[in-house]
Amino acid sequence: MKTNKTNQQGFSLIELLVVVVIIGIIAAIAIPSLLAARRSATESAAVSALRTISSAQATYQSSAGGGTNYAPLADLGTEKLVDGTLATGTKGGYTFTSSLSAPGIAYCVTAKPTDATQATVLRSYAISTDGVIRVNTGNKATGAAPACTANESSGGDVLGT
Repeated sequence: MKTNKTNQQGFSLIELLVVVVIIGIIAAIAIPSLLAARRSATESAAVSALRTISSAQATYQSSAGGGTNYAPLADLGTEKLVDGTLATGTKGGYTFTSSLSAPGIAYCVTAKPTDATQATVLRSYAISTDGVIRVNTGNKATGAAPACTANESSGGDVLGT
C-alpha cells in the first residue's frame, strides 16, 4: 500500500485572515491618534508663527518703524524679520492676515486654516499689539478667527487660560 504523504508548507487561509484582522484592529486604534498628533503639531506651528510675528513687529517698531509704527507681513519679510514663506501670508496649512490701524500704531494678525475642509478641525488664532494670542474656542465650522481685542463678542479666549 502506498501512503500519500505530502509536506504542506505555508499558512492556511484562516491564519492569513486572522493576521489581516489583527492588523486592521491595530490600524483602527492608531490612525486617530496619528491624526490628532498631526492636528496638534499644525496648530502649534501656527501659534509659534504668531509669536514670531509679534516679536518681529516689536523689533520693527523699535528700529525701522521709528518707535511708533508697525508693518504689514510683507515689510517684515523685506526687513528679514520673518522668513520669506511667512511673509507671503501662508505657512504650515494656515493663512496669516495682517491688518494695521490707520496710522500704523497697532496691528492685528489672524491665522486661519488654509484648507476649508480643515476649518472644522483646526482652530483659528489671532494676536495683536498686546502680544496676547487668542483662540477661537467657539464654533469651528465657521472658520472665523477670533477678534484681536478681548471682549465677550469676539468668540475668542486667551490661549493657555
